[in-house]
Amino acid sequence: MNLTVAPPLDHIMTLGVLALDDLHVRERDSELDQPLAEAAGRLRQGADVEPHLAATRSMYRKLGIDPTKTRPSSEALLRRVKKGEGLPRVNTLVDICNWCSAEFQLPYGLYDREKLQGDVRLRVGQDGEEYPGIRKDAVHLEGRPTLVDQAGPFGNPTSDSARSMVTPATTRAILVIFVPREVPRTSIERVLDVTAERALRFAHGAEAFRRIIAAS
Repeated sequence: MNLTVAPPLDHIMTLGVLALDDLHVRERDSELDQPLAEAAGRLRQGADVEPHLAATRSMYRKLGIDPTKTRPSSEALLRRVKKGEGLPRVNTLVDICNWCSAEFQLPYGLYDREKLQGDVRLRVGQDGEEYPGIRKDAVHLEGRPTLVDQAGPFGNPTSDSARSMVTPATTRAILVIFVPREVPRTSIERVLDVTAERALRFAHGAEAFRRIIAAS
């Protein structure tokens, strides 16, 4: 799978990409109960939040998106936790992505690779583009950063599509982390390391590949 970022997005964001194979995704894993509860408690107290929240908001503004109206998925998770709720539970791999996204304050996209077709490109959404969201109405993509494969749009930093969502039947997945351009490569590598460790610990499987995709 070839992944690219089209102008002008290549000068606004970097993609951290992690592909996983031979996964065992469960609807609920009790082994995650304590780590997620502890993570939510630390986040509620203001601990463990990486200094990417402001950079992610700035990234949205550079894209022409008001982050107070259309929030990055990472900030929406943090706001939920600070209101006293726990991190949402969907399935083991989604739960891990939400955990990492809330801590690092970077938007994550998670996709079933068997449901994607051909190469993937991040570009600006075109007039009238949309897709059915996960448990949501249509997600409108015009003017927004949009992941596209040969079948059309399927993901963005705020809300992903139902077409490519990960379920307990998923065995091959790809994680895409939408990172502000100014975040250094060493920080992205750390995010990928932590994400991979947690994913393989709780969803098993093996790492297929990882990439950091940035403008040259």
